[in-house]
Formats: sequence, structure tokens, C-alpha cells
Amino acid sequence: MKDIVDQFMYFMEVERGVSPNTIQSYKRDIEKFTAYIRRSKKELSDVERTTIVDFMMHLKDQGLSATTIARNLASLKTFWKFLVSDRIVTENVAAVVETPKTWKNIPEVLNREEVEKLLNAPPKRGWMGTRDRAILELMYATGMRVSEISGLKKANVNLDAGFARCSGKGGKERIVPMGSMAKRSVARYLETARKKLEGRGRDDHLFLSRIGKRLSRQSIWKMIQKYTAAAGIKKHIFPHMLRHSFATHLLEGGAELRGVQEMLGHADISTTQIYTHINKERLRQVHKQYHPRG
Repeated sequence: MKDIVDQFMYFMEVERGVSPNTIQSYKRDIEKFTAYIRRSKKELSDVERTTIVDFMMHLKDQGLSATTIARNLASLKTFWKFLVSDRIVTENVAAVVETPKTWKNIPEVLNREEVEKLLNAPPKRGWMGTRDRAILELMYATGMRVSEISGLKKANVNLDAGFARCSGKGGKERIVPMGSMAKRSVARYLETARKKLEGRGRDDHLFLSRIGKRLSRQSIWKMIQKYTAAAGIKKHIFPHMLRHSFATHLLEGGAELRGVQEMLGHADISTTQIYTHINKERLRQVHKQYHPRG
């Protein structure tokens, strides 16, 4: 079974040209499923529609969201197309499984005071504090994903124009404004910290590690967790927290939904509309808390 999964990954990478991050996502989803059927002592040829439905219910029992379960199913549908095309199985049993309703839970965001605390958490002295402050400011100013910040090249930032060019999902590029605070933080990082770090390597990425190499997504995520704790923020933190906060605060300030969609790089505006739900929910909470008959 492992050989078949490896063949599929090779097919997705070489023939379909899928990005490394997406391939890893497929691999996790499919390995989760193969581990599930192995416990039942089943082979891929034994899998029926009911097996996949049972697997989805198993994921639900584990507390996974409808969106995550839908992504797992999408991975299995793609996998089964490959299995049929390579004649490993005869029937595409995944094709007839209905996608669960993907009503998105309203994501938790940082309020403006919490954002200020987080952005001010890095030390003001030293290369690490200068770099980390620039990362946090840029993430909040642009709504970039952690992976996009990690992949950002030095040449992708135009401080004079105040824009950054990033490569999002599917390799789609977009240009986003940086804002004055982020510009100042990034400029200070480039003038001081990065000059020291770049002498330890020849990496052209904007944000570098202590050895002069590209700063990984995992390192950025750990850094965010560290400063969240240092700022005394008690909310459950996840990688998209600053991205969610960026979009929510823009809409609260009166930004148009289409503009926010472009800055986030969403292909479908329905994905961006989740942030309008955040605003409505917050209004309900404020009303309930402060209205005398709430």
C-alpha cells in the first residue's frame, strides 16, 4: 500500500505539477485513511463507499471540523481517480461520496489591543527582536500566510512604493500594500539585522535564520507562539490568527469585501465572506453584553 501511495505522490508532483505543500497535505490525508483501513485488515481493493463514509465519521468523532473532513474526502477522491486510471482498482467508490456541509466555524481573532501587545512583544534591541518585529508587522499589515512570509524574497519587497509581491496557493502572485508601520520595521530589519545574517549565507529570502538561511514556516509559527505567551494573550493561537485579524479589522474599518478578497488572494469571494460573519457575531455579542434588554 505504501508503494501505491508513493506512486500517487510522484504522479501529483511530476505529472500534475502540484506544489510541495499540497503534496504533503495529500500525503497526510491518504496515509491517515490507509492507516484506518489497515486496522480493519482491508486492502484498497476491499474499500467500498461505506468504508469512506465510516472513515469520515471517524474523523468527526475525533473532533475535526467539517472543512477538514471535506479536505480529506477531496484528497481521497483525487487518489481514487488515480487508482482507477492506473487500474489498481476497478471502481471509483469515492466519487459517489457526498462532501459534508462545510459551514465554516467563525475563526477567533485578536482584537486591536491584543494585536498591539503582540506586535510590541519582541525586544527592541538585538537582531532577533528586530527581525521578529518586522515579520509580525508585515503579517498583520498584509494578511500574508506564514508560508508566504517564509517564501518571500528580498526582491519581492518595494519599500519606496510600499508594496510586497507574494506567491500564494497554486503559485498565484498578488501585490499587497504594506502600510507605514510595516515599512519602517522591514526597513530597519534590512538596514541592521539582515546585513548581519546575510553574511552567514547566500540566501535571497527576506527573512533569514541565525545561520543565514531561509526562515522556515515552523520557526515563524513557534516565534508567534512565543510572543503571544509573552504578551499575556490567553486565546488559542493558530497560524492564520494574524491573517484573520487583518481581514476582520479592515472590514470593521469600512473596507470593501472585494478589496479584502484581492489582498488575501482568495479565488472565491465566498471564502472572504466568513469575515462578515465575524463582524455580525461581534455585534451580537456587544449588543447582548451592553443593551439593557439584551
